[in-house]
Amino acid sequence: MNSAQLDAYLRRLGVEHPAWPTVDVLRELHLRHLLTVPFENLSIHLGEEIVLEEKRLLDKVVGARRGGFCYELNGAFGALLAALGYDVALLAARVYGDGGRLGIPYDHLALRVRTVDGGDWLADVGFGAHSHLPLEFGDRGEQEDPGGTFRIVEAGPDAAGVRGGHDTAEAADLDVIRDGRPQYRLEVRPRVLGDFVAGAWWHSTSPVSHFTRSLVCSRVTEDGGRITLSGRGLKATSADGTREERELGTDEEVLAVYRERFGIVLDRVPAVRAPG
Repeated sequence: MNSAQLDAYLRRLGVEHPAWPTVDVLRELHLRHLLTVPFENLSIHLGEEIVLEEKRLLDKVVGARRGGFCYELNGAFGALLAALGYDVALLAARVYGDGGRLGIPYDHLALRVRTVDGGDWLADVGFGAHSHLPLEFGDRGEQEDPGGTFRIVEAGPDAAGVRGGHDTAEAADLDVIRDGRPQYRLEVRPRVLGDFVAGAWWHSTSPVSHFTRSLVCSRVTEDGGRITLSGRGLKATSADGTREERELGTDEEVLAVYRERFGIVLDRVPAVRAPG
């Protein structure tokens, strides 16, 4: 990432160039990312190619002022943090689904971030509804966050078998738990962005992927709540739990919400595309 790209990314988030890669700066960047860069899967349904290369991610998130899903959002955010001097590792995770089943390998991408003043942190701006602030990576107790109560715990001796063929001497996988429910199982071995290409392809093309079966565009709101546009259904939830839902009628209304509430300018309304 060159200096012009770095400055443009920081402008998108609405923050000044930080002096040092500290915990407080990481917390600010993490929250500002969730407020300004939507979690969205529109590219899948607009027929746009998803390419896991740093330049292409920056072109989309910064240049086109779009969002993305985990590989894109955390991929771009990791590049930003590295450019600011943080020590960043890309980590693979498998998401818990119905019945406690784990998803595919490289199901999700999250970040382990080391700061100059506060150890290691789990940063994740690409999971949708999740923690608003980075979580302390080595803390095994409850961590209170505006997004809920989180815990990061060792997954147990069977985790190596779930990974498939890994040396049992490796550090145990970690389960990330929100409000008592496991969200994903995280490997601690660092990866590179190219490792996630197959996962991104699967989520973009498989008829059983929830990303191919529905539209979503969502972000954290300034009051700590969340606004989500799913197809034509608009839902806004405030921090106190108050919820408003309505169905948008015309294409013009849908495009206006994308533009005014998410900062995404489209020339046509996305529609769910049949996989393949």
